[in-house]
Amino acid sequence: MFLRPISKVLMSRLNEKRRFIQVLIGPRQTGKTTIARQILDKVNLPSHYASADEPQLRDRVWIEQQWETARAKLDNLETQTSILVLDEVQKVPGWSETAKRLWDEDSNEGRQLHVVILGSSQLLMQQGLTESLAGRFEIIPVTHWSFTEMRGAFGWDVDRYLFFGGYPGAADLIEDQERWRRYIIDFLIETTVSRDVLLMKRVDKPALLRRLFELACVYSGQILSYQKMIGQLQDAGNTTTLANYLNLLEGAGLVMGLQKYAGQQARRKSSSPKLLVLNTALMSALSGLTFEEAKIKPDFWGRIVESSVGATLANGIRGQRLGLFYWSSRNREVDYVLTKGETIVAIEVKSGRKKTSLPGIEAFSREVSVKRKLLVGSRGIPFEEFLDSPVQRWIG
Repeated sequence: MFLRPISKVLMSRLNEKRRFIQVLIGPRQTGKTTIARQILDKVNLPSHYASADEPQLRDRVWIEQQWETARAKLDNLETQTSILVLDEVQKVPGWSETAKRLWDEDSNEGRQLHVVILGSSQLLMQQGLTESLAGRFEIIPVTHWSFTEMRGAFGWDVDRYLFFGGYPGAADLIEDQERWRRYIIDFLIETTVSRDVLLMKRVDKPALLRRLFELACVYSGQILSYQKMIGQLQDAGNTTTLANYLNLLEGAGLVMGLQKYAGQQARRKSSSPKLLVLNTALMSALSGLTFEEAKIKPDFWGRIVESSVGATLANGIRGQRLGLFYWSSRNREVDYVLTKGETIVAIEVKSGRKKTSLPGIEAFSREVSVKRKLLVGSRGIPFEEFLDSPVQRWIG
């Protein structure tokens, strides 16, 4: 049984005497439920698992019922500790207030009930946690699977990971590539965009949201101004709408708009974003290309490589005090800028595709103090080594 490093973190926290609500937040199909079930099998404690991601309507009473079921295991078995896992709990209106009340009751009465909450909507989860559960929870970010994890679980080489990405649930389908593609599009993209994203916040133009997601997949790894986006999208509204929709898509773990590095935060927010998929399976599936076809198209394969490096960095900084940006000036570009406080690492990706801009590490270094200048790819750090390393290795 393959255990992700995240599983070991959760197991360690559940074995501690001091109790916190453990909150696992991450995109769909990144293994949150599997992690929880693996831990329940390993810790050998009475437990109860319940999911709100079912057709029946869920309300606060449902949370109370599940909580009481877990409490009953403490009473009936006369054990000191039990575990409650609530999956997709953010879909229950008012979930955080109910969890706070029940958690405080257990704390006041000395019950050793450990609670694990799983959620795929980062924005909804964060809102409930900060408003009601302050001081009572710890977050464990669950990101897309890394190359190291996909290789360990499925024996993939780096090229397969670059194209098929980090969705473990789709790994067994890659021998039938059309079936794999339909799974990514119908089960992952459609479900996430049509259900999860629309739960986060009111979306006045759902068709625009979908087209923006597709545009981000097509242009992943490239800088695209909001004005150019408006030119390619019908009924695109204004730049504020597009920026808000990009934030929603990032909150669902699909794509993001990477900001330009600048000394002032206001300048970062006003810059043109660098579009980036957070899992390369998304751009591969929407391209319609097979694995074999993609490998002989230098421009597409180059964008896959650059996007995979960016996605590895973006996923790797989750839960860390690290920042990720790009930089450009006068046709000079730094693909990725990794920051930790005042420490800055400039990263150039040499993927073999022709770029419209020139390498800009030297120009960037004349403007700011750069600790390390990394070249990933040809005559630099091999892609496999970079994808196989934790982000902290490069920032120190």
